[in-house]
Amino acid sequence: MRWDNLAAPPVEDVPDRAAPATPPLPLVLPGAVVRTFDTPGFAGMTFYEVRAKSIINKVPGASRVPFEWTINPYRGCSHGCVYCFARNTHTYLDLDAGADFDRQVIVKVNAGELVRRELAAPRWRGAHLAMGTNVDCYQRAEGRYRLMPPIIEALRDFANPFSILTKGTLILRDLPLLRQAAQVTRVGVSFSVGFLDERLWRSVEPGTPSPRRRLAAVRQFTDAGFEVGVLMAPILPGLSDSDESIEATVAAIAAAGATSVTPLPLHLRPGAREWYARWLSREHPHLVPRYRELFRSGAYAPQSYQRELTARVRIAARRHGLCRPAGDDHRQQPQPPAPPPEQLSLI
Repeated sequence: MRWDNLAAPPVEDVPDRAAPATPPLPLVLPGAVVRTFDTPGFAGMTFYEVRAKSIINKVPGASRVPFEWTINPYRGCSHGCVYCFARNTHTYLDLDAGADFDRQVIVKVNAGELVRRELAAPRWRGAHLAMGTNVDCYQRAEGRYRLMPPIIEALRDFANPFSILTKGTLILRDLPLLRQAAQVTRVGVSFSVGFLDERLWRSVEPGTPSPRRRLAAVRQFTDAGFEVGVLMAPILPGLSDSDESIEATVAAIAAAGATSVTPLPLHLRPGAREWYARWLSREHPHLVPRYRELFRSGAYAPQSYQRELTARVRIAARRHGLCRPAGDDHRQQPQPPAPPPEQLSLI
């Protein structure tokens, strides 16, 4: 996607307390309205407000994810996860996959009206729609722009099945809307919690709510009647793949009331690979040789490592009464597509 479906919004679409900013526009976003905000949570961040021409995206046929259609109201993400596989998509905007991905966020300010219009189109057949599969739709900016409520309202009004994967506890704001939608269609809610270690969380996922807060949100959704799955992702070699970490994380997920846990070992695609490598060499230089070995052949660790790690998580899951969902695609956790074999250098 090269952003040819975007245009600039009218100037009057300005959230409260917005102040115009003056950084240069990416070449592929001519005329976008550029904003900064004076609140501490948005320090150092720039938002490019655009009016998208379309919002429902078809997943490439070669992808191995269990859904065909997605909605992405944002590009770029303030979560700052150093491993995020979507980082390289920012290079399509003439922005970099590192700091720009964390600090330069594209906001499709007309997302809600577009969803409603596209759901009403005769050609739309009511397929399942997945959200949060590229960047998090409940990242910090959502608290200001509030793109998700009109999206959920449209999906509810058209009784269109959908799912949301998030690390953002801001989703609790929309729990009443999600309950309304669940009365008329299938609604899947999943959270991503890869580990519990707070020191590791602050280092590798600095813009996200803590793992414990995410699990508290799992409990609130469970108590509200949702069957909540947890994507245990990513599991980081040498950092969160020990038996102790896996056992503690799975036990906490089960205690929060989740109905399933799906493990996902770390994978490092271009863009994310280089950014993660810089972080690893700075924070855990002793692990660099191990990562060079694990990822010497491409974005994914060897199948033997993946199978062994997945088996250990599944054993722990069975011990705590959790199992993977089967035959219910709206509750399955999204898996990233496998890239073709490639030779990459980690450091």
